[in-house]
Amino acid sequence: AQLNDRFRQGDHTLGQTFGSPWVGSLPSEDQQEIFRLVRVFDGFTPGNDPWREHDFGSVEFQGETYHFKIDYYTLDLEHASEDPSNPAITTRVLVVMNESEY
Repeated sequence: AQLNDRFRQGDHTLGQTFGSPWVGSLPSEDQQEIFRLVRVFDGFTPGNDPWREHDFGSVEFQGETYHFKIDYYTLDLEHASEDPSNPAITTRVLVVMNESEY
């Protein structure tokens, strides 16, 4: 959870961040605000984060729901990471998408 929070809050040495096609089609200012909302999200609960990994959440923007998800890959992005808790062998990938894309 600590690594995911650091990454989501802006430590991009831990991975890469992407917006879905829907998010990418929005004006730049709207995209920036959605990603800002993801960075400051702190609504993790046992109901939406049962494994306490802080790897999934939802934010509201202009009447729409956007989900974010963090996945863990090897450094070459070819395979799932064997140990997501080890940043030396793991690249995090965060994707933000509109609820309709989920």
